[in-house]
Amino acid sequence: MSVNKARYDSYRSELDAVIKNIEHVIVGKKQISELSLVALLAGGHVLLEDVPGVGKTMMVRAIAKSLGLQFNRIQFTPDLLPSDITGVSIFNQKEMNFEFRPGPLMGNVVLADEINRTSPKTQSALLESMEEKSVTIDGHTHILPNPFFVMATQNPIEYEGTYPLPEAQLDRFLLKLNMGYPTPDEEMSILNLMIHHHPIDNLKPVVTSGQLQEMKQKVTEVYVDDTVKKYIIDLVNRTRNHRSIYLGASPRGSLALMKASQALAFIMDRDFVVPDDVKYLAPYVLTHRILLKPEARFEGESAQSVVMELLNRVPVPIQKDQHAR
Repeated sequence: MSVNKARYDSYRSELDAVIKNIEHVIVGKKQISELSLVALLAGGHVLLEDVPGVGKTMMVRAIAKSLGLQFNRIQFTPDLLPSDITGVSIFNQKEMNFEFRPGPLMGNVVLADEINRTSPKTQSALLESMEEKSVTIDGHTHILPNPFFVMATQNPIEYEGTYPLPEAQLDRFLLKLNMGYPTPDEEMSILNLMIHHHPIDNLKPVVTSGQLQEMKQKVTEVYVDDTVKKYIIDLVNRTRNHRSIYLGASPRGSLALMKASQALAFIMDRDFVVPDDVKYLAPYVLTHRILLKPEARFEGESAQSVVMELLNRVPVPIQKDQHAR
């Protein structure tokens, strides 16, 4: 076995260890764990939407602990100010200068809890940080830690006291995921796990920050054939011309779909992307990036159903050669 192949087997082993570690806390959500790692390895962010109490917060904490990363939590409330997130400059009378007091955004894994319970003004404070990996305060740019990963949770907007996220904010999230309720058997396992103590308290890191950075670099080297790129462009372009869609996905959506596909291929122990990677990820990458026309919503259509329709209509390319190891 070559050294290169041995190292890739090691990556697979490390990623499996992270997922198994998360499963000590979150029962029956292996797919969500894998997709969260896809976003992390691709340098993106995740929006978890679901009703309260299904384990959204615990998922984020388990990921941070499994990777040994600094975890910060921001509880979004209606009275939260942008400076409460990013930090603030305070005048030091002794030194006669301004000192920057960093906010909770200065972490590796940041939980933006119930992000849609605060005003759009405060929500927008995350825009620069999620895209540029930095924040600007009083004219000074502060670089965020590396890695920097935001997992935001939100309750369905039908709940009282929630604000819909602006389109520009939604576009910053690589993936939008739904936790869903556990099955009765999974819920029994949850009760048994929690009977004496919470398993999150005993969770230990299984991957170092250095190993994570190495894997992120390897993801960028995963090969994407032109036929796959054209498939991505075709899918995204059709969201801009669909009869039911008012606002289609932007070029950022195409880039997000490609980067997520590279990360998924890496997790699947491949150094090349196949069309099935794109097809699997498209609902998670594109659904939150499109706006339906009012008449389409009135007729019972959803962003999810439209994306699935496009996946069924757009021909899947056949690659003549794979750049496999």
